[in-house]
Amino acid sequence: MLFSEPAFLFIFLPLLLALYFAPGMRRFRNALLLLTSLFFYAWGEKVFVFLMLGSIAFNYVMGLSVAAAHEKGRSGKRELIIAVTGNLLFLVIFKYADLFVGTLNVGMEAMGASPLDLPGIRLPIGISFFTFQAMSYVIDVYRKESPVQKSLTNVALYVALFPQLIAGPIVRYTDVAKEIVHRVITRAAFAEGVRRFILGLGKKMIIANSAAMVADQIFGNVNADATFLGVPDAQLTTALAWMGVFAYTLQIYFDFSAYSDMAIGLGLMFGFRFHENFNYPYISQSVTEFWRRWHLSLSTWFRDYLYIPLGGNRGSPLKTYRNLFIVFFLCGLWHGASWTFVIWGLYHGLFLVIERIGLSRQLDRLWRPLRHAYALLIVVIGWLFFRAESLPQAMAFLKAMVGLGTGDGVTYAVAQFVDHHAVMVMLIGVLGSTPMWRVAGAWYENATQTMRGGKAVLIESAGQTARLAVLMLVLVLSSLLVAAGSYNPFIYFRF
Repeated sequence: MLFSEPAFLFIFLPLLLALYFAPGMRRFRNALLLLTSLFFYAWGEKVFVFLMLGSIAFNYVMGLSVAAAHEKGRSGKRELIIAVTGNLLFLVIFKYADLFVGTLNVGMEAMGASPLDLPGIRLPIGISFFTFQAMSYVIDVYRKESPVQKSLTNVALYVALFPQLIAGPIVRYTDVAKEIVHRVITRAAFAEGVRRFILGLGKKMIIANSAAMVADQIFGNVNADATFLGVPDAQLTTALAWMGVFAYTLQIYFDFSAYSDMAIGLGLMFGFRFHENFNYPYISQSVTEFWRRWHLSLSTWFRDYLYIPLGGNRGSPLKTYRNLFIVFFLCGLWHGASWTFVIWGLYHGLFLVIERIGLSRQLDRLWRPLRHAYALLIVVIGWLFFRAESLPQAMAFLKAMVGLGTGDGVTYAVAQFVDHHAVMVMLIGVLGSTPMWRVAGAWYENATQTMRGGKAVLIESAGQTARLAVLMLVLVLSSLLVAAGSYNPFIYFRF
């Protein structure tokens, strides 16, 4: 079930809130959330919901096994290895089997051998997210950073909680352990949750989907074998290639940050406080800074559970560079079973290493806008590999972007893919990807605090009315788009 579909907005969520806050339901709230979360997942994954339940049961047992080993004076390392291996096998079978067999078949065909025949395995929605969450729980119990949870219901609720189940943010058990047992919901927190959900819905329906229409049309017309509408890639002009990648740059940010906003907002409505997942990544002045602002729950997960255990930056520079490449190779692979994702991950790892070697010191000497232009250029080119369906398609775009395409730009002009509405929405997206509104809000708060008397009350009332009007406008526009069926699945669902 999507947050942006009518069944969720007009049936599932209102009914759940009514039951959740009904008199006498306080003792049954965890059970209610668990059952509705399983229903939420089963809405789109009728069979794979049992797979997720199996993953929950496995990690619940392994958590108990690690805790039992601690009680007996053992480290629990053997149990941890079993847990990690089981979770990784779970991912390999359902997410990477086709990639590995396909790659192996290429080599076998080159040697004249018969390729292996593997039945198609459908990817369960959100498998990477709930597997990483479940695995981090066992690791935290092993590290004694979190007490073992003896209630299977509570562990299941932690993994399956519907706001963050399908596309994150990745929540650590230590962050919500207390709230699973006891949580306080205030009117202010609930109101903030509603506000955050509406803004996320607007980001998805108004901005992300509009950018997606442009990106999908341009990328969709360049086939995986790098032909444009059946014509060799010569017709993919420089302007068109850049427009496609630029549209996708806006789409992926507003699509994924919208889901995170909606998840955080829903969490607040039900008494959970999830960490922020984005911090205006497109204002970064280096690739290093970008990863301190983009998908924070994933980058910190890899840092705490892979980079630091590998040695982090505590060893020699060469070992640090090795660790960075390992982390970003796996980060790329985590995102999808395709070598284009691996290239995207190694591409970012390469620039992180280059910046660590000395580029960051050179960047510090540059004018701030130049540093920003550098970081944005690297990130945008990286998104090309993230979006491309194949390496030939990515290379066709890259060739056109650097001016090596031979199209005359007449037959397939940018104007055929971008109308005035898309231009306006993407301009709003550019502004919305900066902290401009946050800065304006802070300035407004400071200005009103210096005022006194009736003038201060009047301005404060006007400000609150304006905020409410904007929220209502976003909600109405988003609802109209939802009702019209104008939505796409969230990008990160497939991860």
